[in-house]
Amino acid sequence: MSFWEHLDVLRGVLIKAVVAVVVCAAVAFCFKDEVFSIILAPRSNTFFTYRLLARAAAWSDATGVAPFNIRLINTQLAAQFVIHMKMSLWAGLLASSPYVLFQLFRFVAPALYAKERKYALQAAAGGYVMFALGVLLCYFLIFPLTLRFLGTYQVSSDVVNAISLTSYTETLLTMCLLMGVVFELPVLCRLLAGLGVLSAATMRRFRKHAVVVILIVAAAITPTSDVFTLLLVGLPVWLLYEASILLVANVSRRREKRSGAAA
Repeated sequence: MSFWEHLDVLRGVLIKAVVAVVVCAAVAFCFKDEVFSIILAPRSNTFFTYRLLARAAAWSDATGVAPFNIRLINTQLAAQFVIHMKMSLWAGLLASSPYVLFQLFRFVAPALYAKERKYALQAAAGGYVMFALGVLLCYFLIFPLTLRFLGTYQVSSDVVNAISLTSYTETLLTMCLLMGVVFELPVLCRLLAGLGVLSAATMRRFRKHAVVVILIVAAAITPTSDVFTLLLVGLPVWLLYEASILLVANVSRRREKRSGAAA
């Protein structure tokens, strides 16, 4: 096909992707109660993570999670409607993302060789899974514990926390999206190792430097400035770095075996 024919095909793909996002967002908008029951779940001690911690505390005879319920407020006239629209759009994007990625891959795949298509499919699938894991980890662990610590922290009993709905949703979205991006680290390291640019020995040699960078990234990800949240975000990223070293070492060994067999 000519250049303009490729553009026509791309336009069709983008139209399908936009329609899928809009349809899913409209469905999410109609199911407001169900969507916001998920979004607002971490603010109460009935959330899954808190109940799991309470069971673990009961099993170990330790002090469990004290009952709490963070009450959210709204301070702007149109804020609740705007947040409803915004969260519906994000929910639609999340629900339609597999279809959107499938359409984009169908557009790119004809230009790739069979081997390239295989690697591209693995990279896309791996990147999607890792992004989803990062979002899930943030939603089920990092954000609830951060909210529990900061939402109930008081410098004095005379000062009552009044957290706005806007602050709550923006913090949740920011942390989930950034954790999803950070969880792409193993995929990026595997790609660089496959190209021969990165080695496990290099990653081990710069491990201390990586820890400093991880803490800086964790500080940038967290919208708060407390040490608790910083360590809560930095620890999973550091574990990802260590797992990436093992992954890069495995890729390097496979490349060396293929090179030896070819020789």
